[in-house]
Amino acid sequence: MREKWSSRSSFILAAIGSAVGLGNAWRFPGLASKYGGGAFLFVYLVAMLVIGIPLLMMEISVARYTRQGAPGSIRAMNKKLEGVGWLAVSNGIGISIYYAAVFAWVILMFFMSFKFAGMTGDTEAASSLWLTTIKTTGTTEGWTTISWPVLGCLILAWVFAYLCIRNGTTSVGKVVKFTVSLPVICLLIMAIRGMMLPDAMAGFAKLFIPDWSALADSNLWVDAIGQVFYSLSTAMAIMFAYGSFLDKNSNIVVDTLIIAFSDLLISVLAGIVMFTTMAGVGMLDSMSASGIATAFIIYPQAIVQISGSSIFNMIFAFIFYFCLITLAIDSLFSIIEGVSTAVSDKFNLNKKKTTLILVIIEGVCSLIYVTGAGLAILDIVDYFINSYTLLITGILEMIVAGWFFKTTKILEELNRNTKGFKMPKWWFLPSIKVISPVVLAGLFIWNLVNLIKSGGIYGAADGYSLKANIIFGWALVVLILCSGLIVKLIVKIKAGKGYKEDDRTWDELKES
Repeated sequence: MREKWSSRSSFILAAIGSAVGLGNAWRFPGLASKYGGGAFLFVYLVAMLVIGIPLLMMEISVARYTRQGAPGSIRAMNKKLEGVGWLAVSNGIGISIYYAAVFAWVILMFFMSFKFAGMTGDTEAASSLWLTTIKTTGTTEGWTTISWPVLGCLILAWVFAYLCIRNGTTSVGKVVKFTVSLPVICLLIMAIRGMMLPDAMAGFAKLFIPDWSALADSNLWVDAIGQVFYSLSTAMAIMFAYGSFLDKNSNIVVDTLIIAFSDLLISVLAGIVMFTTMAGVGMLDSMSASGIATAFIIYPQAIVQISGSSIFNMIFAFIFYFCLITLAIDSLFSIIEGVSTAVSDKFNLNKKKTTLILVIIEGVCSLIYVTGAGLAILDIVDYFINSYTLLITGILEMIVAGWFFKTTKILEELNRNTKGFKMPKWWFLPSIKVISPVVLAGLFIWNLVNLIKSGGIYGAADGYSLKANIIFGWALVVLILCSGLIVKLIVKIKAGKGYKEDDRTWDELKES
């Protein structure tokens, strides 16, 4: 019998925990600062309503009906296009491997927060603390250099992730009660402190008062749409997995709206923390759209200037990085859960053993990020997955649901238990069939054109080589795109040993 969520709140909290991650805490405020504050918030809200929410509803509702992870859900809509589901799974594998490394850096900074006690006013020492400890070369060279503290934290990150999901929905349901509420509490504490700083209102005003002239900047629209798409954890198999554990009587429409707007509100709360704190220490113009630079280089400079009390600054640092830990952990284990669900469903494997094996294999792969070249390699991998394979997956998911399947069946499943507000046809169908795939395709082309303009080498200005782009970028893209074919080959081999895959269609599942 398939596992189920113990309660409606467990599912909602787990989905919020997956959606709300490190990007909410650092990338969202950075983009808001870059693009006119309230103007960015406006475009983000429009993108969430037009693209984010319909896609999220589609993934969850299809998975609830099929009781399958991403590949099984896509296969039920069209047997020939199951590979699209494996694209989502492969995205999850690639992202979780490097996300664990980022999580390890957060754990490392939490442990090193006591050092902020001796850095009051010393912004140079604060900004170099992380860079010195991870021993980065800043390039894709430096394989022999290893940061042992990062290695220890990386092992902790994988152990934490496994412990959270080892018992599926049972353990996840217990963990998310804390990992979703604790960061909100931490953010509220930091927001209150930020509002008490001098000139904090200048930061508050910059966040919420829109600079409407920014709407003329096409980069604003590209980044806002991208942030919505990535933030809601779509196209990486997570929401298919979580949706497959839902009770048939769940109200997906209302639950999805709660998830999406919770994600937005926590992003805004993180924005208040960043803007008021940075304004209060006179660094409002130093905010960066780069999340890693903000969390590990720029914000530490603000922490050591928050007050003249070294103890207070140290405590504030502990709270900040503890908040990031709670944001990172449920995002990491959610991605692994999406992968584990898909693999165990497909090959009828024991879910707990599958999860453990995945964690071990991915953990070994993530060791590359503890080397001196780790930061540069992570930057390349992150760029190629987020700019290309995630977008391709989202586009293809929409095409499968909108053009190779009767979309009204999904809408019917989506609205099955709604007694009040129903997802209207005029909102859902145009988004799935036309608007979302066209917009995401435009975003994909935009990224490709920009790469071509830079000479075809991502990060050339930072010293990244063509060889590194090929190995950690294009080769990875090709591998992800071929994931469906690889699974087909495995199925063919296993079929000779008596294995039979579940190839029931949508209508056959209804009859069973």
